[in-house]
Amino acid sequence: MTEIIASPSTRRLAREKNVDIAALAKSLGRTTIAPEDLDRTPSTPQAADTAFWDVDHAQYGPVSEEPMSRFAQVAARNMAAAQSLIPAVTHHDRADVTAMETFRQSLKPEAEARGVKLTALAFHVVALARSLRRFGRFNASLSADGQRLILKDYVHIGIAVDTPHGLMVPVIRDADRKGLWQIAAEIADLAARAQARKIKPDEMGGASMTITNLGGIGGTAFSPIVNPPEVAILGITRTETVTVWDGDTPRPVPMVPLDLSYDHRVINGADAARFMAHYCGLIADPRNMLI
Repeated sequence: MTEIIASPSTRRLAREKNVDIAALAKSLGRTTIAPEDLDRTPSTPQAADTAFWDVDHAQYGPVSEEPMSRFAQVAARNMAAAQSLIPAVTHHDRADVTAMETFRQSLKPEAEARGVKLTALAFHVVALARSLRRFGRFNASLSADGQRLILKDYVHIGIAVDTPHGLMVPVIRDADRKGLWQIAAEIADLAARAQARKIKPDEMGGASMTITNLGGIGGTAFSPIVNPPEVAILGITRTETVTVWDGDTPRPVPMVPLDLSYDHRVINGADAARFMAHYCGLIADPRNMLI
């Protein structure tokens, strides 16, 4: 039998609320239970919810079937719930990466000596950690009843990893207290172990905010789904060359597209614009994020 991970205070609260932790964990498809999970009520889809998919596709032509893994089924339920319950808005922006890429390339010899792959994602984690410290409302969660905002005095960054068995989101703990090299090493370690399905339950969950990076694949923009109980998620796509005008002189500038989806119950458009302006400033001048 799989052991359910829950703190003593969570177990005590579960007893007070008469919640069966094992049954709740099974319904959520997880092995870790936090206090906020105790207010969740497992639901069963009604017939009307699935009628659109109850179709005999074979009547239209040849088909084959591929079973959805249990992991993928749980992820699908969570995303569907998030999309239906969160009034989300996506703010699109882009940041000049000229200085960051020049600096990153200059560190290649040191990266090789350290045995660390220094990717652009490491800089984004550092910038996001600094921004979350500056804008505390983004480093928060709503209470289950939606009446209180829980402001966090820690910064944990989730990294969405595309794996053969589904999307996994391991977490870099206390990212605001770690340097660039340590973060780069942790990204590589977590990504490799996620691919090998060796991420432990306590290495997932509890993120302040998640980064989902499609830069290595392609695309120009997208609208990532907020991962509750977080209130925002940052999407990154492939860097593109944009023409910027200095007076009458055109100048090609490498820019990274950024997509910030946020819970409009907590964050408004002006908040998002200010947050992204600060974030883009850090990416444009990495000296500011490394001070």
